[in-house]
Amino acid sequence: MLLVIDAGNTNITIGVFDRENLIGNFRITTQIPRTSDEYGLVLRDLLVTKNIDVDKIEDVIISSVVPKIMHSLTSACIKYFDKEPIIVGPGIKTGIKLLMANPHEVGADRIVDAVGAYELYGGPVIVMDFGTATTYDLITQDGTLKARVTCPGIRISAKALWEDAAKLPEIEIKNPATIMAQDTITSMQAGLFYGCVGQTEYIIERLKKESGIKNIKTVATGGLGKIISEATDKIEVYDKDLTLQGLRLIYEKCKKNRKKN
Repeated sequence: MLLVIDAGNTNITIGVFDRENLIGNFRITTQIPRTSDEYGLVLRDLLVTKNIDVDKIEDVIISSVVPKIMHSLTSACIKYFDKEPIIVGPGIKTGIKLLMANPHEVGADRIVDAVGAYELYGGPVIVMDFGTATTYDLITQDGTLKARVTCPGIRISAKALWEDAAKLPEIEIKNPATIMAQDTITSMQAGLFYGCVGQTEYIIERLKKESGIKNIKTVATGGLGKIISEATDKIEVYDKDLTLQGLRLIYEKCKKNRKKN
């Protein structure tokens, strides 16, 4: 079995694959500082709750945009699973071409999402991740990451509202019943939600227009991706496990490459 870990700015998402089958997935917060022992015990306990035999973990792969936790997280995999994890980064085989001015600037999470969308749904494809930041990446027919757009995530925008405007309260982010809001909370929900929907539709159309590429698929993932995708026909697929699947696919490519060598 394969343990896959995606360390994001807000959450660490964990999955266990038995070949191509995702048999367990979990989330823990990134914000709490943890030692390698704490990470190790948390990871093992989570697997046990799903009746997953820890001793059957054959390998581990990690993508991360949070450098400060990597020493503890990597050490936890070595100490508690006896596995040196594969780290998604420069030089790793992904199948995605990074024709950027500085390829090292492309976050591991975006590479993983690009691999998942391209391998599972084909190219050309726009993959969107509604996480801490909202990201839009265009991958061409031949697997080239052609363009990247980065926006504040919905929660970042919401936090800015209630932290910087004294009279605005902290609210639940959701799709309100109507945009015709008559109270403060609903007006904030309408602005955040429909603002994100409008942004999504515009950026998709702009990417299609400026790239000149026809028949581009659109795939979304991320915690708030589901409610956004349900509100627009511009998003064709919502895949909540896209990042975990992308990690599995990268691992398979690395494994094949190691066998050849």
